Amino acid sequence: MIDWDDVRYFLAVARGGSVRAAAGHLGVNHSTVLRRIAQLEKHLGAHMFEKLPSGYRLTAAGDEILGFANQMEASSRQLETRVFGRDQSVRGRLRVTLPPFLATHLLMPDLADFARMHPDIEMELLPAGEVANLTNREADVAIRIVQDRETLPLNLHGVIGPALFSSIYMSRDRLTSWRAGVPDPMRWIVINNDGLPGWAREGEVRTTGAPFRTPDAEAQIVAARQGIGMTKLPCFVGDADPLLVRVPGTDLHGHGTLWLLTQGETRKTKRVRLFIEFVSRRLAAHALLLAGLSLSRD
Repeated sequence: MIDWDDVRYFLAVARGGSVRAAAGHLGVNHSTVLRRIAQLEKHLGAHMFEKLPSGYRLTAAGDEILGFANQMEASSRQLETRVFGRDQSVRGRLRVTLPPFLATHLLMPDLADFARMHPDIEMELLPAGEVANLTNREADVAIRIVQDRETLPLNLHGVIGPALFSSIYMSRDRLTSWRAGVPDPMRWIVINNDGLPGWAREGEVRTTGAPFRTPDAEAQIVAARQGIGMTKLPCFVGDADPLLVRVPGTDLHGHGTLWLLTQGETRKTKRVRLFIEFVSRRLAAHALLLAGLSLSRD
């Protein structure tokens, strides 16, 4: 019998084009990948890769094996999701991916409530640098900002939530100084990979034109609190911060709608259903804040 783990290593090399890429994807060392490939080649009696200066290329035999390997992978995932979908217990792991701001600045108290209500569910919040792939079961539930429902894959099942808006914010003390005519350069604050913002000339307060770049969103908020300048933030972040205030004359900016998404048999598990129903209710309670329609503090 072919070891499915060996096939996984074969697929990783075929897709990554090198042993190094496969090792990085699988979280193992270089020698483990080579050993697994050699083991599968010995079992099948065929060489699957040709080593070139540019990387690993499939041989004719390897190309033929690739089709069967893809079928094995698809069957394995289907079996896994069907078994997972029959699990109706309220214990076990629940993996959720969502934007970092949404977790740290809005939903963490709600997630804490859910964890207290269901102490046997092992909550895992996934890194949001990349959107987890629900189809491959890298996550059980995804909370995503969606601009157009038509862009979502047809195999995903979704529960629609509130709309999400942002606005332009600055330090409350800095605005007071500006109104008093205190001369002080006003910068726009952006994250390093952002371009020059189109909103910089939108409101009554004028910037100097020189940006202030931060490495991440949390530093962006702190920079605004310190009076360095203005920045664009989700309304549920800016409106809830007593040290920040909206820049006079600026408008709301729509970002889309929040969706709770699941895939296939996963949505039928009790812990997934409980989580979606719970978070859906909590998001509805936050709808005004998310839309920038909460009461102004000015």
